[in-house]
Amino acid sequence: MALDKLALILVVAFAAIWCLVMLTGIIATLPYGLPALVVFLLVGYFFYRVIQDRLSNKEDDYYDKNIKQ
Repeated sequence: MALDKLALILVVAFAAIWCLVMLTGIIATLPYGLPALVVFLLVGYFFYRVIQDRLSNKEDDYYDKNIKQ
């Protein structure tokens, strides 16, 4: 496993743990944390849509595989 892949895995794992801790804190202060929860859910939804769009886009796959830079 290359060092860059290991670093990416560590960054993603840290970001996931950080998001879970933030979500736990938001839920713990729920009457006052409701606006933050809405923002958190919207950001998560947009992130999901971006990843879904990238994975299902055949044109981007074509350029990634066939066009040399």
